[in-house]
Formats: sequence, structure tokens, C-alpha cells
Amino acid sequence: MMTDNPRSIAERTREVPPGDGQERFAGYGVMGQPFASGHYLAMRHFPASSVGAGYDSVWHRDPDGRWIIYSSNSPENSCARYFGSDLADARTADIKVTWTGPSAFTVRVDETLVWELDVGRSAATAAMTGMGKLMPGAMWRSNGVMSAMGRAAGPALGVGRVKLTGTTSNGQWYRANPRMLWTVDRSRASIDGVDIGPPGPLPVQARLGDFWLPQKGMFVVGESYFEPYDATRHLPAHPKG
Repeated sequence: MMTDNPRSIAERTREVPPGDGQERFAGYGVMGQPFASGHYLAMRHFPASSVGAGYDSVWHRDPDGRWIIYSSNSPENSCARYFGSDLADARTADIKVTWTGPSAFTVRVDETLVWELDVGRSAATAAMTGMGKLMPGAMWRSNGVMSAMGRAAGPALGVGRVKLTGTTSNGQWYRANPRMLWTVDRSRASIDGVDIGPPGPLPVQARLGDFWLPQKGMFVVGESYFEPYDATRHLPAHPKG
């Protein structure tokens, strides 16, 4: 029998969520982790995707505010599809996510980045996860409910501003459904062999489009929905220049 821990839950088989006329993804990720040095990291593991093969991605913001999204899929079929216009670069990379324990995993990007994490539960994440299990599907599909949930989640979790619905950098609408939440209790990362220092909130909360990145580490299992890409109305996946 499968035990109820982050690894066993995260590694369950995911299918593309239903939803006509929407681009859909399911899986898990670190919504974001700020570092006191000014670096910022996020990751997505989406084995279920309606726009191509499943993929992994890692988002990195350097202390100067420059964003790069690395993905195991092309930028056109991964996160840069929605956020490319706010990036300095979008790169295809070899990304490996390896669980090293029931609540610990390591993310590697080529030979460049190594990120080790341990996740845990707080009273707030347990309460929000429990509430989510009781919500019917119609509530998860409601932008109004998601907006209200986002407004409540920010203060409850102590992560700053949260917007679960809005517009991406490239102009598509989005809706995030965080079904299960955990805290990131330990986070250590190195880039090109240099440790980027301890976790800590940024002086100014980061965002890409309407999507605000949390001011402390959060691990989430859930789904994401986006407006279908239209080249006549939306910006391209690759950054300008």
C-alpha cells in the first residue's frame, strides 16, 4: 500500500486534466524559492501535458533580476510558451529530478545547477490541503473562487501576494489549481559549483506577468490551465533579442 508522503503522492501517475479549449498540465513543482543573495529558483515537473510530451523545467532569476527558464522540452512546448517575454533566455536542457527520500529530492540542470530540497508540512499547508480535498470540481474551475483562494493564501502561508488566476507575460490567461501543499524546509543550491547561499525573501517580491512568486519555498501538487496560444495575439516563447 502506498504511503502518504510527498514522494509517493508526487510520483503517482498523472493524466492530462479535462478541459476543452484550454492548454492543461498536471504534476508537481516548487512554486518558488527565494534566496537571501537575490537568486530565485522554481521548478515544474509536468508528466501530463496537452501541448506535447511531459517535461521538467527550472526557472532561475539572478540577483540582477534576469530570468532564464530551462526546460527538457522546447520553449514553445513548455513554460516559456507563457512567460518568454519576461525572460533573458529560454533554453532546452537536460534536467533530472531524483527523489532521495520520502520528503527529499534533488534537481540537476545539465552540469550547471544542483538544487537539494526537503519538504514538510505546516498547520497552514495542512489546512489548505484538507480544504482543497473537500472542494468540488466546479469550484476549482471558478476564477472567482481561485481569486479568493489566492487572496487568502498569501497571508495564511506568509508568502506575500498570490494570484491563482490572471494573465501571463505573453498575454494568455491562466488558472492554477494547487491541490496539495507543503513547505520547503531545507533548500540548498549551487550554480557553476558556487553555493548561492541561504534561503530568504527578496527585498521586492518577484513576478512574471500576473503570476507572483512566493517569498518562501512552497512545494505543490496540482494542475495548471492556460488560454491556447495564438500567434496573432500572444507574444512568442523566445525572449526578444
